[in-house]
Amino acid sequence: MARMIVVDRDGKQHEIEAKTGLKMMEILRELDYGVAAICGGLCSCATCHVYVDPQWVERLPKPQSDEAELLKELGDYRPATSRLSCQVDFTEALSGIRVEIAPDS
Repeated sequence: MARMIVVDRDGKQHEIEAKTGLKMMEILRELDYGVAAICGGLCSCATCHVYVDPQWVERLPKPQSDEAELLKELGDYRPATSRLSCQVDFTEALSGIRVEIAPDS
């Protein structure tokens, strides 16, 4: 199984096993790290906002326009590393990715 490194809102790092073929949001919302994913992956609420480790950003597809627009509305937006985890497919190629759960907006 692939793995993901998740830094929760308290700054604690967790290495988890993660199933490929799911959206990153689906993996994170099952954990108790604060990803609410209220809209269920429709790219409309930003409650699955994460910061992707800079070393991994280039390995992800670029955000679509709706995701990019929603992210820019957030007070805790980081242009280089903010992503909505509902828009990122977790693949074997992303095994080892490190993400930080963004503050609750």
